[in-house]
Amino acid sequence: MEFTLYADGGSRGNPGHAGAGSVVFDTAGKRVVEVADYLGIATNNVAEYEAVLRGLQRLHAAYPEGYFAQMPLLIRMDSKLVIEQLKGNYKVKHPNLIPRYLEVKNVLARNFGTVRFEHVLRAFNKDADALANEAMDNKIVSS
Repeated sequence: MEFTLYADGGSRGNPGHAGAGSVVFDTAGKRVVEVADYLGIATNNVAEYEAVLRGLQRLHAAYPEGYFAQMPLLIRMDSKLVIEQLKGNYKVKHPNLIPRYLEVKNVLARNFGTVRFEHVLRAFNKDADALANEAMDNKIVSS
């Protein structure tokens, strides 16, 4: 079994009103977790990282401790920057992104085993995009 986390963040104005959306599917294609959080004023790259982070946190909280130690996880996003930074192919230089990058890496190291990262076209990230837009439209924070 492998879980797939799709994440997307957006900002209207960059920086502007921002939202983070994440959705996780199990191997059977069942939606097991979703996040639609309004972030206030932020850049699109901050929103992208927040989408990954919040999706990981919600997924970890939804299952017993240690559940993902041997469970593969695939993270898919349409942000090439974030994917390449998480893979270690691009350096994280912007001061606003460094703490978020470190937090994502720490959550992964503490709670997840094998993790793969994949850049996808926006057309293949529609669910997460819709959740990010819903958060920006409604200025909601999911619980």
